[in-house]
Amino acid sequence: MHLSRAVLTAAVVSLAAVAVPTSAVAAPAAPERSVTDVVPVPVSAKPDPHGDFRLTPSTVITADRGAGQVADYLRGLLRPATGYPLPVVPHAAGLPAIALQLGHDTRIGTEGYQLKVARDGVTLKANTADGLFEGVQSLRQLLPSAIEAKRVQHRTWTVAGGTILDYPRFAERGAMLDVARHFFRPDQVKLYLDQIAQYKVNTLHLHLADDQGWRIEIKSWPKLATVGGKTAVDGDPGGYYTQAQYQDIVAYAASRHITVIPEIDMPGHTNAAQSTYAELNCDGKAVPVRTDTEVGYSSLCISSPVTYKFVEDVVRELAAITPGPYLHIGGDEAHSTPPADYIAFEKKVQPIVAKYGKKVTGWHEIAKSDPPASAVPQYWDFGGDNASVAAAAARGSKILMSPANFAYLDMKYTESTPLGQDWAALVEVRDGYNWDPATLVNGVGESQVAGVEAPLWTETIRTSNDIEYMAFPRLPGIAEIGWSPRSTHNWDAYRLRLAKQAPRWVQQGIDFYRSPQVDWK
Repeated sequence: MHLSRAVLTAAVVSLAAVAVPTSAVAAPAAPERSVTDVVPVPVSAKPDPHGDFRLTPSTVITADRGAGQVADYLRGLLRPATGYPLPVVPHAAGLPAIALQLGHDTRIGTEGYQLKVARDGVTLKANTADGLFEGVQSLRQLLPSAIEAKRVQHRTWTVAGGTILDYPRFAERGAMLDVARHFFRPDQVKLYLDQIAQYKVNTLHLHLADDQGWRIEIKSWPKLATVGGKTAVDGDPGGYYTQAQYQDIVAYAASRHITVIPEIDMPGHTNAAQSTYAELNCDGKAVPVRTDTEVGYSSLCISSPVTYKFVEDVVRELAAITPGPYLHIGGDEAHSTPPADYIAFEKKVQPIVAKYGKKVTGWHEIAKSDPPASAVPQYWDFGGDNASVAAAAARGSKILMSPANFAYLDMKYTESTPLGQDWAALVEVRDGYNWDPATLVNGVGESQVAGVEAPLWTETIRTSNDIEYMAFPRLPGIAEIGWSPRSTHNWDAYRLRLAKQAPRWVQQGIDFYRSPQVDWK
């Protein structure tokens, strides 16, 4: 049923009168935002100082068929701070509107968008709901930072005028959260999903199992979670996700247009499993529990048929509750697995992943096993030569770039940073921004890069505040490397745009590191 303009106007104004007392609205403030301030920087952005759009109690959101979920999300972003009703309707009926439209534009692909802000309305166009969602992340940055507040702010809400044409450089812009070294509850993972989504990150890699703890329920091997999940680094409390909780996280991520990639690291980093089930060891004896942070000492028994029954059961159950196309099989730092055994293990495990309808991704060591072209090795080293990675790229594999000396969010900013590690480098904000995925590894060029990912290992990370402090402000820079055109990469320009994000983080309660390299607003 379509409402008449008169009825709709009356309903909106009536609701707005309840939400915001008119006497409390402040005088307009001069806007300090521009379409050129957006992070990640768009492909094209043209300001129009005469095109500012003002949100009012009568503003509506219109949505084409297929755009309703994004419209509801946008409404959820804007309502807490404005107090305006902002109903989602099929037609504006002459009211000021933010219009979400689906169409076909060959320039912008599946995640690109066009945004136009004019005095008479805002129009956001995309080919898919994913594109609309990414456009919403730019739109929110054109409003005052107070739009991120959780309570009604009595002020004028002006959207900076202009036009944006935008689409990503790389298909994958990821973040990784290690929940194995320290466990993070589902609500903490959801909070991180909300935080990373605003910078057009579209994958969350969950590191679900390691030497110190196993974090996902496997019903055919129940003690993995109930026993192997009890521990964490330094003897801290552990925890695990039931399959229902994991599916809820995956669904929440999907509502933020983020795909979850689960990782079970193997054949090394397996002490939590081997201390729980004795049959996973070649001698049939359970190994001691480990809660230290050493690496490279554990290995599944490569010659045992039980190992592959275990792997297949884990892959089968995890694939059944993971709608995304990839399962991450780890493969790094398997120092206790002889090279020939490592190759033999990979040759058996990778087909198991394919058997259950998933593609393989893993740390770049898997490239030594000549994986199929559909596999995505994730490069974590320092750049330069890597013959097996270059060979995988030559065979058709896309390489995901996560260099530890630039992209690892657990690296300390400076020697005095209270959290994190420094084995790869000290990574200040500028260091995390000044690298190029297309020139990092010899023999792997632009067209052979799947994208970028910012891993956050949690040996020293225990709280959401810890996560935020290490991820912000570096994660937005890595997201920009993955999204924005190579030609736009400029530290001096970026640091000015980054500084304008700080008031938003303050409103969101993000505990970020105030790097002296940035003149924070």
